[in-house]
Amino acid sequence: MKNLLYILLVTLTFTACRSSRALLTKQLDNKLSTPFYKNQFTGILVIDAETKDTIYDRESDKYFIPASNTKIFTLYTAIKTIPDHIPALKYIESNDTLYFEGTGDPSFLHPYLKDSTAFTFLKSKTNLVYVTDNFQDKKYGPGWAWDDYQWYYSPEKNALPLYGNVVMINTNQGIQVTPPYFKDSVLNMNHTDQRKETSNLFFYPTQGRDTLEIPFITSTATTRSILENTLNQKITTRPRMPKGTKKTLRGINADSLYIRMMHESDNFIAEQLLILAASELKDTLSSAMARTYILENQLADLGQSPRWVDGSGLSRYNLFTPQNMVEVLNKLYIDLPRERLYTIFPAGGLSGTLKNRFAGNQKPYIYAKSGSLSNTYCLSGYLITNSGKTLIFSVMNNHFRNSTSDERTHLEAMLQMLRDHY
Repeated sequence: MKNLLYILLVTLTFTACRSSRALLTKQLDNKLSTPFYKNQFTGILVIDAETKDTIYDRESDKYFIPASNTKIFTLYTAIKTIPDHIPALKYIESNDTLYFEGTGDPSFLHPYLKDSTAFTFLKSKTNLVYVTDNFQDKKYGPGWAWDDYQWYYSPEKNALPLYGNVVMINTNQGIQVTPPYFKDSVLNMNHTDQRKETSNLFFYPTQGRDTLEIPFITSTATTRSILENTLNQKITTRPRMPKGTKKTLRGINADSLYIRMMHESDNFIAEQLLILAASELKDTLSSAMARTYILENQLADLGQSPRWVDGSGLSRYNLFTPQNMVEVLNKLYIDLPRERLYTIFPAGGLSGTLKNRFAGNQKPYIYAKSGSLSNTYCLSGYLITNSGKTLIFSVMNNHFRNSTSDERTHLEAMLQMLRDHY
């Protein structure tokens, strides 16, 4: 009798689950069949995080431009390669001289991270030699818009970033310029641009915002000059390290970088994290090498091979599938404790780029990364249903002519269906 009741209970539960899933499928199919989605491309994959059952699938093996959803792959690469504390510098001390090289660490006196580990270390030394030839990358990613050079979201990449590779101009109390090295290169005048395209000459309007962030042009000479100005001591350069065993100076907690990258969609930190990953794999700083390594090793089992060209998603050359996103999100779900995972991802209605969207009634039900470019909006992450289940999802929308706000509104309605009915 007990066995019969057990079998009956299991059968009823299974039937209810199938019925619930069938209802969800119908609701989502109806939603995606409306005129709103007629002239755009949409791919969706939703799975149960525990059972790995597919809850909904629409064109999930097709390629889409991911925008900042690319940062999910960058996050996974960083977690798999970078220690808990970022390598701030590598160095060799010989007699009374310190030879040091960059690792790509973006936190050196970054205006928001404010890490002074490398600064304090170098300040305590004399006879500094900056080693320059370990960077084997380009300052911009392939496919980046050339005219973004003056905007805060597109700083140049390099081996030894300083101050986030941006000039910050604050006019709240007089004119304050950071780094101070550039104070004589900032002009108070109305200009069509914020910076000269080919030189470090900056402009801020006579009336306007209190704070401007403008990327500066990086070079070995500029890096050395900023360091000399900041450390108040002479620095020489040489192309290669002397013979010897390099030591590593550990800096800021890695999660500080991951949280800022994911919450603020910080493109600069995303790009530098791939360079940091390369520094842990080899002496050569190459983001392409880091991407290739992770795809050929930890991500060799992906259902489709993505086209992955940068760390931030600024490039439209990137091509990923919703299945790619869910597979990596699932790996993160398995590898990381929930509290850490959900702290790194923006929470709907609470933090980061989702602060004003996807709010739950009592607590967040969405922990996800958004990605936006013109005519592109993607959202991938984790959804907690009212029944307490966790879903892993990726929704990728390309080539729409609607407003991004409208795309978010329609997506929010679909995610609420999943929350309420699964």
